[in-house]
Amino acid sequence: MYTALRLQKKLRAGEAEVTVVTPDPYMTYQPFLPEAAAGSISPRHVVVPLRRVLGGCRIVIGEARSIDHAKRTATVTTLATADEGTGPQEIAYDELVLAPGSISRALPVPGLADYGIGFKTVEEAIGLRNHVIEQMDIASSTRDPAIRDAALTFVFVGGGYAGVEALGELQDMARYAARYYHNLKAEDMKWVLVEASDRILPEVGPEMGVYTIRELRGRGIDVRLETRLESCENRVAVLSDGSRFPTRTLVWTAGVKPHPVLAASDLPRNERGRLVCTAFLTVEGVEHAWAAGDAAAVPDITAAEPGRECAPNAQNAVRQARVLADNLVASLRGEVLTEYAHRYVGSVASLGLHQGVAHIYGRKLKGYPAWFMHRAYHLSRVPTFNRKMRVLAEWTLSGLFKREIVSLGSLEHPRAEFELAAGGGHRHHLPPPPPPAPEPPQESQG
Repeated sequence: MYTALRLQKKLRAGEAEVTVVTPDPYMTYQPFLPEAAAGSISPRHVVVPLRRVLGGCRIVIGEARSIDHAKRTATVTTLATADEGTGPQEIAYDELVLAPGSISRALPVPGLADYGIGFKTVEEAIGLRNHVIEQMDIASSTRDPAIRDAALTFVFVGGGYAGVEALGELQDMARYAARYYHNLKAEDMKWVLVEASDRILPEVGPEMGVYTIRELRGRGIDVRLETRLESCENRVAVLSDGSRFPTRTLVWTAGVKPHPVLAASDLPRNERGRLVCTAFLTVEGVEHAWAAGDAAAVPDITAAEPGRECAPNAQNAVRQARVLADNLVASLRGEVLTEYAHRYVGSVASLGLHQGVAHIYGRKLKGYPAWFMHRAYHLSRVPTFNRKMRVLAEWTLSGLFKREIVSLGSLEHPRAEFELAAGGGHRHHLPPPPPPAPEPPQESQG
């Protein structure tokens, strides 16, 4: 989206046509997902509608299945492909920009595919919020202590940004919601963070990582370092240290991997599956192919030691997009290209309301100043003035009024009510009613 936005601005009228192929009609600003899950921001304000901001581009809502760069074609399935019955369509191009990002990296852990919850899309973030509140409803209404304990146990795997921020925001929200349940207390809930390495939040440095662990443990969160999830079959999280946690909530944020479309192309990839790129953001050894973001292995020309690559984070992706667009326009006009060189600004992370850690321009912040810096930084980075104002308005209102603690899990099954009315079944979240008792035999009137 950032590349197309820049091209739209830089290209002259009639100079080129920009086609954007994307599975979703919006771009998700992922750093706001934890706040969307906690209810601080509405889901629609975490996304940017492409048709509104890319008015000068052709938007195709579909998914690139394969790319034949030798023929300059991309095979794309759209929402209409199944109904048309003619198979995928081929889109021809002159210049290719590949920026599909990454997807969650799921390891072959028994039970993970059945019970794991991701945290990479706005749908997953809102689904998780609804799920957590629904578990509190289950715990409040059950008479079975085993079900209650499992419902109030929340296990997060992965100590990076996504895992720590999601855990911090959701625990904050759940503790607030607990005051409205007559038979639940915040202390009844068990929150567990599992991390395979020896530290969390490596981006903010070791000192801030240690502070974060101390802060989380002070809030009653069980942080397990150098520990792996061995299994989660039958809704029991089994850890490598021998611990067992019966749980109905297992959130998986343990890393990402390149988008599968890269493997379905004839472009060169490295051992990790990312596209081998130059500092000019062109695909190495290939003409008319460009890449940026998580999909691109871009050499870091600012690093002291040679051979290092730019970290696959949002900070690099957004900056690369601008350089890529400028280089693409320069290439079309026969001008000189510019190498991508970044200056590390720093990292910020939220740990819930009024809590955070930050390492910016060499300065280390924690607590309220870091949380404020986190909000200020991301407000400045979220695209479009419209979104900035909407997010700022929501933050202002949430500071003046109480949080919303309602679960809208029924949104995931919008036809359930009508199916029930039409005689097609029962509500998805309630058990079917017991069959009616047989009527006693009538006495004969003879």
